[in-house]
Amino acid sequence: MPIDTRAGYEIYHREMGEGAREALFLHCSLAHSGAWKGLSAELSGAFHMVALDHLSHGQSAAWSGVGDYHDASTEVAKSFLQDAPIDLVGHSFGATVALRIALEAPEKVRSLVLIEPVLFSVAKAASEQFGAGYLSEISRISNALERGDSSAAARAFLEVWGGGQNWDAMPAPMKEAMAAQIHVVPACQAVLFDDVVGLLKGQRLEALTCPVLMLRGALSPDVMGVINDGLAARLPNAQSVSVAGAGHMVPITHPKETAGEMRRFFRKG
Repeated sequence: MPIDTRAGYEIYHREMGEGAREALFLHCSLAHSGAWKGLSAELSGAFHMVALDHLSHGQSAAWSGVGDYHDASTEVAKSFLQDAPIDLVGHSFGATVALRIALEAPEKVRSLVLIEPVLFSVAKAASEQFGAGYLSEISRISNALERGDSSAAARAFLEVWGGGQNWDAMPAPMKEAMAAQIHVVPACQAVLFDDVVGLLKGQRLEALTCPVLMLRGALSPDVMGVINDGLAARLPNAQSVSVAGAGHMVPITHPKETAGEMRRFFRKG
């Protein structure tokens, strides 16, 4: 479980599984690489998995605040790519990084598993309602941060994306960690909502030919269905599935079911 320098930052990562396929796992916001433990246990015979801690998460260094957080996170993740194509698996924020990598370096990606990708620009393009909802949510977080109340900001985030986690019942160290990380969420708005890097521009999605699994929880916020459907409609080799009884945190709360869908996907690929 080393810490080494990646894209100018000290980055922690862990290795899991003993399978023949090489895979890189990218976790969601306010989590860390350990969030993949349940899923990795289900997939250990199929994959050799590398899971990193994003900047300002887990044991990795804090983001400097210089430039764009999504840019920095993408460059860090790219440093784990290999000469031969690998499987990329991302959840939520991590799924948006995975998609960006696949668009920018398609020759390095064998397949893509996008679990609940929070690419809100897709929803904004589909509906003013979803765009307004996102701006309202981000405003609650940003306003709390401007007041210096990072705990209130993290609570507001979890109310929508925490998969039913009760903030008041969470252990104090976990709440402190999430409060320390929450500033990176609004820092991603330019990429995730405004699409300043052009992920949706022109025919970029249509040109991505690797197999793609779009996976979501059936009980997730409605916006995730809009995003999944919007991406699946444009990605030429995509299939979309949902896990019954699961919400946004589906790979953590339902690792067995998530692994089952992934195994079916790889058997078809």
